[in-house]
Amino acid sequence: MPHKIGFVVVSSSGHEDGFSARELMIHAPTVSGWRSPRFCQFPQEIVLQMVERCRIRKLQLLAHQYMIASKIEFYISESLPEYFAPYQAERFRRLGYVSLCDNEKTGCKARELKSVYVDAVGQFLKLIFHENHVNKYNIYNQVALVAINIIGDPADFGDKNNITSREKLIDHYLGHNPEDPALEGTYAGRSDYISPLDDLAFDMYQDPEVAQIIRRLDERKREAVQKERYDHAKKLKQAIADLQKVGERLGRYEVEKRCAVEKEDYDLAKEKKQQMARYRAQVYEQLELHGLLQGEPETRRPFALPLQPLAHPGSPRHQKPVPSPPQPEEAVPENLPADPFLQEKLSSHPLETLPRCFAADPSPPAAGPLPRNPVETLPYDERPLPASRKPQGDTSGEPEISQADSRGAQRGGGTVEPEPLTEKALREASSAIDVLGETLVAGAYSKTWSCREDALLALSKRLMELPIGTPKEDLKNTLRASVFLIRRAMKDIVISVFQASLKLLKMIITQYIPKHKLSKVETTHCVERTLPALLTRTGDSSARLRVMASNFIQEMALFKEVRCLQIIPPSLVQPLRANTSVHLAMSQVDLLARLLRDLGTENSGFTVDNVMKFAVSALEHRVYEVREMAVRVILDMYQEHQALTLEYLPPDDSSTRRNLLYKTIFEGFAKIDGRPTDAEIRAQKRAATEEAEKQKKEEIKVLQGQLAALKEIQAEVQEKESAAVMPAIQDPQGRRVAPPAAPDAPDDHYLDNLCIFCGERSESFTEEGLDLHYWKHCLMLTRCGHCRQVVEISSLTEHLLTECDKREEFGKCHRCSEAVPKEELPRHIKAKECNPAKSEKLANRCPLCHENFTPGEEAWKAHLMSPAGCTMNLRKTHILHKGPVPAQGEGPTAARSCPSVAKIGSKIPTPKGGLSKSSRRTHTQR
Repeated sequence: MPHKIGFVVVSSSGHEDGFSARELMIHAPTVSGWRSPRFCQFPQEIVLQMVERCRIRKLQLLAHQYMIASKIEFYISESLPEYFAPYQAERFRRLGYVSLCDNEKTGCKARELKSVYVDAVGQFLKLIFHENHVNKYNIYNQVALVAINIIGDPADFGDKNNITSREKLIDHYLGHNPEDPALEGTYAGRSDYISPLDDLAFDMYQDPEVAQIIRRLDERKREAVQKERYDHAKKLKQAIADLQKVGERLGRYEVEKRCAVEKEDYDLAKEKKQQMARYRAQVYEQLELHGLLQGEPETRRPFALPLQPLAHPGSPRHQKPVPSPPQPEEAVPENLPADPFLQEKLSSHPLETLPRCFAADPSPPAAGPLPRNPVETLPYDERPLPASRKPQGDTSGEPEISQADSRGAQRGGGTVEPEPLTEKALREASSAIDVLGETLVAGAYSKTWSCREDALLALSKRLMELPIGTPKEDLKNTLRASVFLIRRAMKDIVISVFQASLKLLKMIITQYIPKHKLSKVETTHCVERTLPALLTRTGDSSARLRVMASNFIQEMALFKEVRCLQIIPPSLVQPLRANTSVHLAMSQVDLLARLLRDLGTENSGFTVDNVMKFAVSALEHRVYEVREMAVRVILDMYQEHQALTLEYLPPDDSSTRRNLLYKTIFEGFAKIDGRPTDAEIRAQKRAATEEAEKQKKEEIKVLQGQLAALKEIQAEVQEKESAAVMPAIQDPQGRRVAPPAAPDAPDDHYLDNLCIFCGERSESFTEEGLDLHYWKHCLMLTRCGHCRQVVEISSLTEHLLTECDKREEFGKCHRCSEAVPKEELPRHIKAKECNPAKSEKLANRCPLCHENFTPGEEAWKAHLMSPAGCTMNLRKTHILHKGPVPAQGEGPTAARSCPSVAKIGSKIPTPKGGLSKSSRRTHTQR
């Protein structure tokens, strides 16, 4: 039964301080594993020596969360004499490689546990790490390995059949029957069973002490089952299940304690230590471990097991068998007597003391070179080892590695002849046998994959050697027989056989048919017969096979002999069925997207109609990746046929955009057209609103400063008036006379009856009179023609873009910086007739006459109120007809008390509602 194999680290190409490769010998929740040096050169290498020469069945790798190698290669070597360097490169045989995920989907926060099924014999294992996946966390370009686990069996030196017979004989005399149906499906009924306790995940998440106890309990449970003590076995089973939860919790506590120590939070570390001790004592008492492990001296004291590689109890890591002296070989009797005394002796003695006819000879082989594995004689091709995706206990692995081993074993010993054809094969391949011969067809039908590959290579050579001038009928028959074998080989699970079939098909289409000038009917026959099998392989579980099949279909569609037939594109736009596998659906949509770019929709078999119908139906597929690829196809079609593509999609409105896929599609259309997307429009509006608010706050700050200055002036005037008051003077008659008033003293109510915008003063400027003035007569204000609000002329453009009720209908011209209706904006920009605006520091821009004039706040009054200023200010024209307008600065305290024309920045309502709160407060204070 395969079990955990102990190992030691022989050498490594380097490591970062504190992360030596020897850390890989420890399996515990707190281990950090090995890390390569910072900015190291690749590849990096680690060599492991197992405690014995063994047959490796399974390798488990626990990768780092972000220091991830792109590829890890495996090499194995037999044990060698001491005077040889056991890890020389030329002594190692390559097994294959595995590729690791870049971990982007998890944000580089999860570790990948990779299980690889192999079948190789040796004692030295070499791992070669290729350069790392790039991510933002791995700043030093390192690779790392947290843990490695080796599962296998001790290598058998003798005859496997004899050993099997000896084991059965021993079981017979010990009263054990491994074929008992009651044990079927358990460890006793399967020689390839791997215990869950030997799995790497068990040790990496279990407290080491509890893990050892669980292993002892598991041994006791197996003994109880063999002795038919089922109540005791049930009790042990429940104890194991409970202890596994306990071990996981203690493992978490240990990790938390280690983190607290690293952060120098020693109070928390002490608390975790005490918590672990209390919990451990409580659980041991509840589970009555002393009773379950009775006879174990370790249970009478606290467990303090060292952290070391855990090995199977039967492994030589625990005990090394002492070689017995050479004895003459004895024949195993076919039928031994059922002697009770012999049975008692056999049951009371350990296996090491049995006669050699019952036990394998543990003595070392005779002097001389060690027997080399026949697999070593043939170099391996570039094929990845099969990664495990199977439940615990299933060690069958993928066919690739088992077939590879069989190929080495077969070819290492000489030429392998294909087995004869069965009756079913003879009936099925009768037409091919008549043309190609039984020997070649037998090779194509052979159970040995190397024979199948050789048959295809031989067929390719025969077709290439056919002379020009061969009768057309013979050429056609040979082609059809070859296509028959190609179809069969395309279903093969071995990659090299599948590759050979693709090469043969390519040669027939591009060389054989043109060389012999066969018609398009033969090319059509080749494509139509092989395309369904190829499309099926694009949904294979092996990623490598999927990629090879998809790439060949794309390549074949571009052959000039196939392109004109327009056979492949219609096959790719067939609707996806509900039961279509995920891989097959993804490959079909991906192939469609790739070929659509290569072939287009003109005389290629692709049309806007069939492509869009397929893509729209694919938007409803249950797999997100398929829907995402369909969106990509639709965007590609829109680039070439905008109007026709839109006919197959729903209208672009708010209800349609609730669907995330259609929202993505329409935003993609906007990017292709050069239009801003909804997100960009919202961002622009948000930025414009923030800028307007920022300007408004700045203007309010300016007004507050001006009000503060006015208050200071008012306070100074009041102080002067108080100082000017003299004591009362009595006339000769004794009457009091008031002091003469200061001629230049300003009135306390100098802001009354004053328009703070234009500086005009009038007795009629009461609160209602000012509202009427703002509404109809003030030269600095105007009414918005869209929302009927009264705003300052200087801020009219900003009002139309950010504040007006109809602001959605206006856009800003980047040339003149004015608000233009969106319907007229394209024509306005294209005409280029507007007067370009200047920077605010260089000039003001009038929204009425569209002219640039002197910068500054005071310049607005001169431009809007003087006769020589703005010619489009209708209020000024009306006043000029009534009478002359006082010059700037005329009127009492106009220029002195009213600062520059204030930009309130808020709307001024109609006379019925009066000024807004902010404008009324400013007016009152002034």
